[in-house]
Amino acid sequence: MAKFTDHDDYIAAAPEQFRPLLGQLRSRLAEVLPDADELIVYDMPGFGFGKSIIAGYAAFSKQCGLYVSNAAITAHADEIVAAGLKFTKTGLTFSPRHPIPDELVTKLALASRRELGV
Repeated sequence: MAKFTDHDDYIAAAPEQFRPLLGQLRSRLAEVLPDADELIVYDMPGFGFGKSIIAGYAAFSKQCGLYVSNAAITAHADEIVAAGLKFTKTGLTFSPRHPIPDELVTKLALASRRELGV
């Protein structure tokens, strides 16, 4: 697996069809979490402080993922389902056919930040 030094490198190495989605997600997270640092932790880009990740994202071969706290997912599970997305305890998947609405990204990131207390 490649080692990435920043978000630009990560997005450039992602499958081409996901690059616009990842760029949009990165921009939204940067807007919602303006004082958070852009980090690469466990070879995944994210926003947080030190080793505390508020929100991270990843690209895979068939979909992308947004990773936030369990409490954020639980608090917004109905909205995630209503958006036609699938989720686990700490993340949800999305694709060009089923992108994450910006408003939902905002809610998830802010809820994750509250849960982590940073």
